Amino acid sequence: MAKETKPIVAFDESFEKLDIRVGRVIDVALESQTHKPTYKMIVDFGKYGQRISYGRFTQHSIEEVKNRLVLGVLNFEPRQMGPVTSEVLILGVQFPKAESGEATFVSPTVDAKVGSKLF
Repeated sequence: MAKETKPIVAFDESFEKLDIRVGRVIDVALESQTHKPTYKMIVDFGKYGQRISYGRFTQHSIEEVKNRLVLGVLNFEPRQMGPVTSEVLILGVQFPKAESGEATFVSPTVDAKVGSKLF
């Protein structure tokens, strides 16, 4: 039997309101000020500018993260993470067999245009 999902919502009252776009990680470093291992990533969204994101993608090497295409939610409020502030939410899912909160990226499988909107 399939697990029950959350209640159905209207497209125009939910997904349509999110501005989710393709970005490219142009710089990445391990952040030492956060409670758990976290990467500080500078992500280029083309004409939508560069944004700083902090995320627990540390099961991936820095070399694997740099230049990766990612999907980011551009219209969420910045989020305080201890002493640092994340300007954009980079989408991810639980990394297999990793500690809770450690993520792997939701990414395009082809070289999509930076700034492209998810639809």
